[in-house]
Amino acid sequence: MSPKAGIWSFWRMGNMIRGASANKVTTDSSLKGPEDDMVVVLNDYPSSEISEPIFRMGEKLRLISKEAYWWRVRSVQTQKENYIPSSHVAIVYHGWLFEGVERQKAEELLCLPGNRVGSFLVRESTNERGLYSLSVKHMIVKHYRIFRLDNSWYYISPRLTFQCLEDMINHYSDFADGLCCALTSPCLSGVTPPSDATPGAPPVVMRRNFDWKKIDREQLVSTDSCSDNMVSYGVRNSIAAYLSFSGNQDPSQTRRETRKKKSKSVYAIPQNALGNIDYEDDF
Repeated sequence: MSPKAGIWSFWRMGNMIRGASANKVTTDSSLKGPEDDMVVVLNDYPSSEISEPIFRMGEKLRLISKEAYWWRVRSVQTQKENYIPSSHVAIVYHGWLFEGVERQKAEELLCLPGNRVGSFLVRESTNERGLYSLSVKHMIVKHYRIFRLDNSWYYISPRLTFQCLEDMINHYSDFADGLCCALTSPCLSGVTPPSDATPGAPPVVMRRNFDWKKIDREQLVSTDSCSDNMVSYGVRNSIAAYLSFSGNQDPSQTRRETRKKKSKSVYAIPQNALGNIDYEDDF
């Protein structure tokens, strides 16, 4: 049997499985909330060599249920439902965290129309869970390894560590700070669901193009996590950490900052603490 004939038979088998299980849909219990049911198509399905694709690479789908190898999905753009092999999609969390996407596939997704300079995604290693890389579209797609300390904090440059990936994304959305450019928008974020679709996770707010002269000084040093502050929580704590190291604070202020150290989401590490590291990802 030729490879093309084998793929055709496999696709027909998928349709038969779909027909047999149409009246019995089992929803995976791990889908606990609307933010966990968005997937992105990694490869056209079926292949254009077989027939006109039902789903195109980069298309966003809403995951309805998992049925072994076949996942039932609904297109965000057309609202049409169908089945797709799980190997052809990647689950996306928070709009920018892609599960099981390799380096080459990340480049293909970021080069699709609709992405601009600064578009990005964070991808989890396909070989080892808990290892992440940041891929950013610039003149070319750049990749940065995200390291993790023993206390579970994350960093790309050892100068700054972050308590969670979201704090890291917010910080690099305000400043490039060593990256090829500042982050602008999550990969494929140009495709938005219709207004009547089930709402997903809150979008990442990219605070861009604001005037520093209009910012109140109190906002720069405030450690309050209120959402109406124009400066991200990570940047504010970076400033607070810098001031504490510079020695310009009075003793009482220094003691207060020391007591708050455990609650900070970003912490500055001396540049020579971890030596020279090549931050560009190699997987």
